[in-house]
Amino acid sequence: MLNRLLDSELDRFLEEDCPYGDLTTHLLGIGPRPGRIAFSSREETVLCCTEEAARLLERCGARVIRMEPSGTRLAAGTEFLVAEGEAGALHTGWKVALNLLEYASGIASRTARIVAVARAANPSVVVATTRKSFPGTKKVAIKAIAAGGAIPHRLGLSETILVFRQHTAFLGGLEPFLGMIGDLRRRAPETAVMVEAESATDALAVAAAPDVLQLDKIPPPELAELVPKLRHLAPRMRISAAGGISEANAATYAATGVDILVLSSVYFGKPADIGVRLEPLN
Repeated sequence: MLNRLLDSELDRFLEEDCPYGDLTTHLLGIGPRPGRIAFSSREETVLCCTEEAARLLERCGARVIRMEPSGTRLAAGTEFLVAEGEAGALHTGWKVALNLLEYASGIASRTARIVAVARAANPSVVVATTRKSFPGTKKVAIKAIAAGGAIPHRLGLSETILVFRQHTAFLGGLEPFLGMIGDLRRRAPETAVMVEAESATDALAVAAAPDVLQLDKIPPPELAELVPKLRHLAPRMRISAAGGISEANAATYAATGVDILVLSSVYFGKPADIGVRLEPLN
């Protein structure tokens, strides 16, 4: 189930863009006139945040006539959100709703493309996204990647155990850390222990310890040789690949046989291209 933004958060978006009213609409004297706004895709798009865009328009005083839900895949030229109301309400919500739709649907569309190419190479692979979204946008980003078919890798530091080299350095290296695995499991019995390895040597050294082994920046040819060795040492351990994974190479990484692809690339790129018609009603 996709998360939803609170109305208080939507109000903050509106307040940021229109804190003292719409000066242009006011001076033109068109605020009370009836109108219609319609959003449509200009390219193949996976929608996200249509629910929030609709509520933004409603909170401005408009009435939503039709809306396609987040996760819907649209062909170019498809109308997906329509609202009617006074011109003042429509102009106030227009750009805030459009910005939210374009940024969120851009992430959702990139995610969907990566999921598609990865699963074509490895039908069981899972795409997971990191916590590298732009600060302040996490709720939108998480809704967008879920709409595109991915899952969050980590929502934050508070609910996951992922041990990096930067952690074990403070313990004196890998060997002292490996002695702590049992204690970690006793103290957090419901949480998987994940460990990142940056080389095949380190991966093989820790293979029997974690629930999930994350292999960072290991090239696909080396990864393809390493995965069967890790499966032999720890058949129940899940293996994830991370570091520089994008639409261009996701299939190659998925074909190595890993269970999970961990990536950040979906957060960065072109927003979806969405068109808007805002016109008077006769």
